[in-house]
Amino acid sequence: MGELPIAACDRIIRKATGLRVGNDAAEALAEYLEEVGKEIAREAGVLAEHAGRKTVKASDIKLATE
Repeated sequence: MGELPIAACDRIIRKATGLRVGNDAAEALAEYLEEVGKEIAREAGVLAEHAGRKTVKASDIKLATE
């Protein structure tokens, strides 16, 4: 099971579309967001290490998503 709650992904889809959401759709979104999030986190980690830090900051996340 993934890290992101399915209910949160369900709410994201409902708020974005105003439509009912199938459980499979919420699960698919959660899976995709986790993969994208992991990639961003890895890149942010590289940026933090390059800056000589052991802490990932919001600025690292922002840079990793640009």
